[in-house]
Amino acid sequence: MAVYDYDVVIIGSGPAGEGAAMSAAKKGRKVAVVEIRDQLGGNCTHVGTIPSKALRHSVKQIIEFNTNPMFRDIGEPRWFSFQKVLKRAEKVISQQVMMRTSFYARNRVDVYFGQAQFEDANTVRIKHDQRGDDLLRAKNVVIATGSRPYKPDDIDFTHPRIYNSDSILELEYTPRTLIVYGAGVIGCEYASIFAGLGVRVDLIDTRDRLLSFLDDEISDALGYHLRNNGCTIRHNEEYESVEADDRGVVLTLKSGKKIRSDAFMWCNGRTGNTDNLGLENIGLEADGRGQIKVDDHYRTDVEGVYAAGDVVGWPSLASAAIDQGRAASADMLNADDFRYIDEVPTGIYTIPEISSIGQTEMELTAAKVPYEVGQAFFKDMARAQIYGEQVGMLKILFHRETLEILGIHCFGGHASEIIHIGQAIMTQEGEANTLKYFVNTTFNYPTMAEAYRVAAIAGLNRIANI
Repeated sequence: MAVYDYDVVIIGSGPAGEGAAMSAAKKGRKVAVVEIRDQLGGNCTHVGTIPSKALRHSVKQIIEFNTNPMFRDIGEPRWFSFQKVLKRAEKVISQQVMMRTSFYARNRVDVYFGQAQFEDANTVRIKHDQRGDDLLRAKNVVIATGSRPYKPDDIDFTHPRIYNSDSILELEYTPRTLIVYGAGVIGCEYASIFAGLGVRVDLIDTRDRLLSFLDDEISDALGYHLRNNGCTIRHNEEYESVEADDRGVVLTLKSGKKIRSDAFMWCNGRTGNTDNLGLENIGLEADGRGQIKVDDHYRTDVEGVYAAGDVVGWPSLASAAIDQGRAASADMLNADDFRYIDEVPTGIYTIPEISSIGQTEMELTAAKVPYEVGQAFFKDMARAQIYGEQVGMLKILFHRETLEILGIHCFGGHASEIIHIGQAIMTQEGEANTLKYFVNTTFNYPTMAEAYRVAAIAGLNRIANI
């Protein structure tokens, strides 16, 4: 058995693991990363963020081709199979793996492929299939193992017509009908992807509205466009049973409804990947969903052991996980660039996409904050008209008296890009963080960024008339 000494050992090479590894390596530490797959990138690259967003982009292109009158000069609308669309995602995954492999090599981070398991708080055993185990010793260990779809025991996920958000990438046919159970972010994203391919989707929501953490107006808009694309949304429903045969799947709901479809996709909850880490060997315990509790410096209850990314729960976003990993590394190395990750923009890659940051109208109303709204509708924006993407809007919530920006909510094409302009301004101090910035700044024309100026002027007009 080989024994190796490091300053930091990181378990997992997804966004959190990569963030921690690169940060520690840049600070001159000797770093090792352990990855259970045979390629780098973690779930984010192989079954999560990257493939689903690549799928979405391809489907969006198909929708544009099939609905844009200009393309009718080329030919009739086309039908594309799920397998053909998936090939584009596979190409992106390969490119991401190559790029990330070069990161580790360039920064001289040692990579081990195998199952990591704690021997004690400073020793990690790596189990290999084809050779003997390795032991890695380090002062600090970062758990960045990510998460996987939660699987209830009463659903047979081995059946070829029952999938979750990981196994759906192995789908070898294009169903005519699909049930998506769970209307969280992942469920809504996949519902819009399949609806865009012409699949009739039943989206089962266990709550009374879609993505209740969103601004009400944005949530309502998402529901409208999903229905407009052929998706049936059923709120306040829970499953009684899921039964599959050679002809399809029958979902029986507790309300008494029965729904039949060609395939079924489970998107209701995720579980942290902690069950094979040997946490009991270091006196650490995960909760019922496999998540590890950390403090505001990403430290676990065991000295020297940190955790970051999906394995700690909120916000379970790749963007936040990268920064959480970097923050954990900064804390263990007593670096001055530590920050707790609490202001995270929401990016939801439905069709159309959604992004937001700050407070919602519901939250401001409950807090009795005197706010006002400025809106810019994409249908009125020259750049959106040029793009042919006129669905959506930008909404700015601001304080009526100070004009401080309190929340920004965007729905429509490029929303996840547009939001960062507002995010940058919200972090400023004084008058720089007010509606006046957008009114007094010259934006390129025509651009989508110009929506900020339009929304700001509309907001000022609302308070000027009172």
